[in-house]
Amino acid sequence: MTALFALATSVLWGLADFGGGLLTRRVPALTVVVVSQSIAVAVLGALVTATGAWSEAGPQLWFAVAAGLVGPVAMLAFYKALALGPMGVVSPLGSIGVAVPVGVGLVLGERPGLLQFVGIMVAVAGVCLAGGPQFRGAPVQRQAIALTLLAAFGFGAVMALIAEASTTLTGLFLALFVQRVTNVAAGGLALYVSVRRGTPALPAEGFPWRALPALAFVGLADVAANGTYSIAAQQGPVTVAAVLASLYPVVTAVAARGFLSERLRAIQAAGAGLALVGTVLLASG
Repeated sequence: MTALFALATSVLWGLADFGGGLLTRRVPALTVVVVSQSIAVAVLGALVTATGAWSEAGPQLWFAVAAGLVGPVAMLAFYKALALGPMGVVSPLGSIGVAVPVGVGLVLGERPGLLQFVGIMVAVAGVCLAGGPQFRGAPVQRQAIALTLLAAFGFGAVMALIAEASTTLTGLFLALFVQRVTNVAAGGLALYVSVRRGTPALPAEGFPWRALPALAFVGLADVAANGTYSIAAQQGPVTVAAVLASLYPVVTAVAARGFLSERLRAIQAAGAGLALVGTVLLASG
């Protein structure tokens, strides 16, 4: 069950990243984050009310608040790093955030077997290569490296925090709701500051109503991924769940190949293959 839910997480995050990447070509990134997460808040609010999840409120929700604060910071740092480039270095480097939840699992006493340890190494290498690392070309600015590492730590911290925010299914609904409300509040504040500095919040043609279904998909897929990861981390070793959930760059690359006809570079194809081998090793171990 751990492998199943963790792989579902990677698929959902990969598709959400793919959709978000397409949307940010037409709509400012902060607006995409705020609108998509606001839709997720509305849906989660209905779920919380329908299931009576308010009764699950407790101190553990502070983990959800922390995840909600860290998430937007990590995403903005990642977008800024991508803008500084080169993307061929920034993108795969951002995937090392998986070290955070894996490290938490090891500190808590988890000890993967030899086969699983090999699977972790192979899968992480595959994820990094699937991003298409650029070994030659333009030099990388120190600021881009620093921002990427900040984003990677933030992404990994969100995975670790949300896994601690609930112990039941209804509690998970409430934790995700709190996380998303915090996301919207933090993202909305950042958007307000951005607009005050003269950056437009909307494209020239106004609010992208036609993109509303896509925005809803991005927000709901992202929150569903957080939910499936939390379940995966509770069902089995965090070290396994985190690595399998981190395969989402492979999903994004495959989606770009399927929907946009983008050709995978040889190194990306090799990375996808290694990630698959690592997945098999982790699942069988």
